[in-house]
Amino acid sequence: MIDRHEKGDRALLVQPEILSTDNPQDLDEFKELARAAGAEVVGVLRAPREQPHPATLIGSGKVEEVAARVKVEQADLVLVNHPLTPIQERNLERQVKCRVHDRSTLILDIFAQRARSHEGKLQVELAQLRHMSTRLVRGWTHLERQKGGIGLRGPGETQLETDRRLLGDRVRNLRRRLDKLSRQRDQGRRQRQRNRVPVVSLVGYTNAGKSTLFNALTDSEVFAADQLFATLDPTLRKIRGLNGRDLLLADTVGFVRHLPHELIAAFRATLEETREADLLLHVVDASDPERDERIHQVNEVLQTIGAADVPQVLVYNKIDLTGHEPGARTNGEAGAPGRAWISAIERLGFEPLLQVIHDVVFTDHVVQWLELPPSAGRARSRLFEMGAVLAEESNDSGGWNLQCELSPREARMLARDPELRSCMAPLLAEMASSADGDTPRVAPAASGR
Repeated sequence: MIDRHEKGDRALLVQPEILSTDNPQDLDEFKELARAAGAEVVGVLRAPREQPHPATLIGSGKVEEVAARVKVEQADLVLVNHPLTPIQERNLERQVKCRVHDRSTLILDIFAQRARSHEGKLQVELAQLRHMSTRLVRGWTHLERQKGGIGLRGPGETQLETDRRLLGDRVRNLRRRLDKLSRQRDQGRRQRQRNRVPVVSLVGYTNAGKSTLFNALTDSEVFAADQLFATLDPTLRKIRGLNGRDLLLADTVGFVRHLPHELIAAFRATLEETREADLLLHVVDASDPERDERIHQVNEVLQTIGAADVPQVLVYNKIDLTGHEPGARTNGEAGAPGRAWISAIERLGFEPLLQVIHDVVFTDHVVQWLELPPSAGRARSRLFEMGAVLAEESNDSGGWNLQCELSPREARMLARDPELRSCMAPLLAEMASSADGDTPRVAPAASGR
């Protein structure tokens, strides 16, 4: 049996190339991931195949080549840049005689090292346990059967069953604790909504410069480094926008290609800050030749967590490496994101960026009358808690006519409420027409009644 407890430092990387569909840039990123986890990369081995091998992914001949390279390089860890099934991982370990991990396990290990907050540690542990649960099969083959013989027969459970039970108990405990933290986060979010402080969330591919930009805009000292996943735990700080209006800026974890589903599920509560934001600053490394592909990958993750409809501004960072002039502009066509060109490290282009943020966050509010039925008392209270009600009148049906001022994010959030879904339709239509430029952004108060 392979000893899987001591952490190895010398890593041999295996790059499967199935049907030549893998992006060559994946290997460079995989090297950075390995170094971010603390491994010393001692070699790289490519494994082209037309179809993945069901038992080993890369085929028996390539497995023998990997085993030989492990001996030559004295590697104690093999990292495969492709998802491995539990059976493939076990078969590879038996043949190459050292530990084997896939891309998902490597990213989970980086997150485990970088988590600092209590919630972040719980989320990472939950993700690791979910990932581990698929790899318990035959992990204890020497203890798989119950003992037999005279005096030894009777009820009991195998080591595998014990592991599953203990793991399930720990997962349920972690979920309860994370649910409690999520409720506390919701309370803070509701308080911010009542205070009507807009939230601007920084998103983007890992190592695009989000934390550097966050520190520059907020005069904070959040850890920032030229490495993947330098920041894991989300941070919120208040900044002063144009015209003295306050904003909350949120720094979040960076995304990466093929982000493990376990991480997305475990960090869903934290990523709600992104989904409920008024604006996303999508930070892009302008010097990265793969920046368009990075933008696509981030948008895929945003789609997964339900944040695809949140307004975006593409912030092209690191223009000091490209020679591009600083500047910014709002979206030129309906639905297209605004754009800004900045250098966070050189503090270039901040004023145009703040102007675009102001234009998006504060100028698309719509004032409209909503007609609520008598059964919508809870929804009425919610609107008052948000501070969105400007005036109120009783209507003939026994309900209420409320004059409300709402941002598009608030309108979309309220439209999910069954009590408000029908009466929010006119307001959402008003906002849609305003976005197309057909009507003013702020509708006259009496026109919606």
